[in-house]
Amino acid sequence: QVQLVESGGVLVQPGGSLRHSCLCSGSASSMLAMGWYRQAPGQRREFVAFLDSGGVTNFAVSVRGRFTISRDNGKKTVYLQMSGLKPEDTAVYYCYLESALGTYWGQGTQVTVSS
Repeated sequence: QVQLVESGGVLVQPGGSLRHSCLCSGSASSMLAMGWYRQAPGQRREFVAFLDSGGVTNFAVSVRGRFTISRDNGKKTVYLQMSGLKPEDTAVYYCYLESALGTYWGQGTQVTVSS
């Protein structure tokens, strides 16, 4: 049984930075990729970033150059480093893990960018 536990929600000022984490508990056989989606109020859930098992990363155009993604295999944790945050980054962020057996989701965390 795979569970993904995300770090808590935060309020950040515009231009600020935040490191969001996602801990994978349980055994995720044949992990293909981990990453994040986000959903703003009244909007569809959208892709943010992923990191695959080979170390390849990809980012949404809207966050490219501002967000990075990394992994600590020993801690079974993936990190989303967000910088240059904008009010339009405000959303609930959902961590996900894609494996050969299916896709698992975290509980979602509210990130609010506001002065």
